[in-house]
Amino acid sequence: MFYNITLKDTIRIDPKLFDLPLEEAVLKELNVRYLGYVSQEMGIVVGISSVGEVSEGKIIPEDGATYHQVSFGIVTFIPEMKEVVLGIVRKIEEFGVFFDMGPIDGMIHISQTMDDFVSFSKDNALQGKESKRVLKSGDLCRAKIIAISFKDIENIKIGLTMRQPTLGKPEWAKEEA
Repeated sequence: MFYNITLKDTIRIDPKLFDLPLEEAVLKELNVRYLGYVSQEMGIVVGISSVGEVSEGKIIPEDGATYHQVSFGIVTFIPEMKEVVLGIVRKIEEFGVFFDMGPIDGMIHISQTMDDFVSFSKDNALQGKESKRVLKSGDLCRAKIIAISFKDIENIKIGLTMRQPTLGKPEWAKEEA
């Protein structure tokens, strides 16, 4: 789920940015500090949405930079259990599918791709034996989050399934209806 969160922090403005308007310099520093930041509490920061109040700067001796109290908004993606996400099949391997959800990829084990016996074909596609459904790279699909691991913050793992009604490719949902 995407959230817009308001934060407050002390931001250091490097002297190289003094020629810019203050808000623009603050935005540059916020992007360096927060863009792509990952934590279990805040999820994955995908953007700075706004810069609010910026205090008067303070200079610390022998530093040369200014320090400002800043309130700002961030846009963050926090994956949630049982959330249905829209994404694109990025890559298919013999063991499953890598699923691009935007800010992060998830993985769908081959047994979770469809409610059918699934085989991996030579042209890197998955095909259902009974349903004849085909899943290939570039397909737009809906999947449900069934596992989230923040154990390694540098490598968040998201497990997904498409084995429930209305999940998978949009045309599969139409066939079911």
